[in-house]
Amino acid sequence: MKQTEILAPAGSMETLRAALRSGAQAVYIGGKRFSARSSAANFSLEEIAEAADLCHRYGAKLDLAVNTVISDDEAEDFCQYIKSAAQCGVDAFIVQDWGCAELIRRCVPDAVLHGSTQMSVHTAAGACLLRDLGYARVVPARELDKDTISRICRTGIETEIFVHGALCMSVSGQCYMSAMIGSRSANRGCCGQACRLPFSAVGNKDRASLSLKDLSLLPKARELADMGVDSFKIEGRMKRPEYVASAVNELKAALEGDTPDMAMLRGVFSRGGFTDGYYTAQRQDMFGVREKEDVISAHELIPKIHELYRFERKAHTADFRAVIKEGQPVVIEAVCGDITASAQGDVPEKALNRPTDEAMLTKQLSKLGDTVFSFGRLTADIDEGLIVPAGRLNELRRQVTEKLTELIIEKNTPKHTVTDYSPAVPAPAVQTAERLPLRCFCRTAEQITAAADMSEFLIIPEELLTDDILGAVDRDKIIVSPPRFITDEDRLTSRLMERISEGVGRLYCHTPDSVAIGKKLGMKLHGSFTLNVFNSFSAEYLHGLGLEDCIFSVEATLGQLDRVSTSLPLGAAVYGRLPLMLTRNCPIKNEVGCGKCTKKLIDRTGRELPVVCTRDYAEILNSDRLCMLDRLDEIHNISFGVIYLSDEDADGTKASLSGRKPQGNITRGLYYRGIQ
Repeated sequence: MKQTEILAPAGSMETLRAALRSGAQAVYIGGKRFSARSSAANFSLEEIAEAADLCHRYGAKLDLAVNTVISDDEAEDFCQYIKSAAQCGVDAFIVQDWGCAELIRRCVPDAVLHGSTQMSVHTAAGACLLRDLGYARVVPARELDKDTISRICRTGIETEIFVHGALCMSVSGQCYMSAMIGSRSANRGCCGQACRLPFSAVGNKDRASLSLKDLSLLPKARELADMGVDSFKIEGRMKRPEYVASAVNELKAALEGDTPDMAMLRGVFSRGGFTDGYYTAQRQDMFGVREKEDVISAHELIPKIHELYRFERKAHTADFRAVIKEGQPVVIEAVCGDITASAQGDVPEKALNRPTDEAMLTKQLSKLGDTVFSFGRLTADIDEGLIVPAGRLNELRRQVTEKLTELIIEKNTPKHTVTDYSPAVPAPAVQTAERLPLRCFCRTAEQITAAADMSEFLIIPEELLTDDILGAVDRDKIIVSPPRFITDEDRLTSRLMERISEGVGRLYCHTPDSVAIGKKLGMKLHGSFTLNVFNSFSAEYLHGLGLEDCIFSVEATLGQLDRVSTSLPLGAAVYGRLPLMLTRNCPIKNEVGCGKCTKKLIDRTGRELPVVCTRDYAEILNSDRLCMLDRLDEIHNISFGVIYLSDEDADGTKASLSGRKPQGNITRGLYYRGIQ
């Protein structure tokens, strides 16, 4: 069985040391910018270089998270940052943004790219797409079951699976709640964790219906390793060193066939215990909150766990060779694998009493307590009657182990090619139209019928495409929408092939998964805003990938839209209750059951958020409708607007397409206030 990498988080240098000393074979960190955990301490460039040396001293790797979306205005700074990080010796870059990945390739052509879990890859097709695009590794969505993980492991791309730590309620990369509520975007690394606040299906102000227990698959570690998982990822760049050390230690034990101490891990940190519900496809009883007992247990355990990383871990075995010859300088060599270091001392003196022998050499050279080396074997070539004082042997030992450490770091540090590339965004040709074409996302047959004659295109969920609908709507106007979370890609592929045979050849792409499936089937691809296109580079890259058009991020301002420059036709959301979360658990079902479904969640302020539920996932919609229908003249540089319908009837559908503001509360979204 191949060795599966233990990948630990670190939000500070102290945590990094704890992870490495506890046995992590790789560590992932974030810098001061472009990291999805901006509230962690994170690392300056100088600290990134120090972190890289420390990891490479142990033979471990250092992955740098640059997994946020960037704006065009940040592209130059991003490129300079990537070049500097590459020169620090980073082993891989974890990315979400399509444009960021392309910029990294241009700045550092031999950079290793890992597709972040925020790319929302959740099928083998999506993993294959990243593989074919040159990514070395994929970090799939955390919501996958055992069979899907196994399938992704067989695609030929390295697979990194979250096995321990906090679970977001939403599929990563598909959460807009924090941005819409408080302008703190998860896709920009500024999530305000609104989901941990009170929400209830029946208005219970003490209920946290969007808070999940922490994930732990440590008892399944051997099973996952046998499946072919390449890297076990521990969540927690904002956690204490003791949390990381204990998780690494217990994961290491699990991989060695021992039973991990789950009670201890729960005491260190949990939210009412752990869950493996996604992996086992048993999604009931996954909800939990941080309880008083959890806090008390952590306080008691932390001093004990500190012992796990008080001392250096012995990551390498060093063999020594000593040459002590009359009339020649003393030579001490240390060998670790194919690396050899040597140190030279003074000429030995004649011994007056006890001469230096092999036992004395072993005693002094094996004192390696402050290094990453354990003592292997000694080969000695010693003339009789000579002495080298213990102090001098100790100094030679220090010199040779320091040189050996430097050589190991040098060997393990990648030598990247760094170009002089500088991004240039041409001035956009601002597009204007007398009347902006509108597309309509429909959720009911009534909406489809009402919108058919007034829409440029109709975006229709695949399951709504009945014979009646196909007979009533121009098929070239239909953009078929697959499930946002695909649980059976073979079935979906088969269904889409049927649609193609019926004359429906356009696909609405939510994630890399639907891009991959549609591309393989030869469909015309239209990108959703959930692809999180936030800059010109991402738009242009997706155009090259085959997309015909794409809806720009709903987290962008009007000013950002004005400045985008791309050959890809762009759209903008102009009306509707936008989805704030995509969840694999229905919070209403968990609280009151399907039989008493309220179809809404109520937050602590009394706002009601509609919940649209399917068999495989739920969408939590905004309480207020986005409405820019009366301000379309302020939206420049786009080719079409998109209306998202929820509970509108035929009259409401026609009213929105006619440009009339709806009754009730409306929001202008983030077009004016923007995000952090």
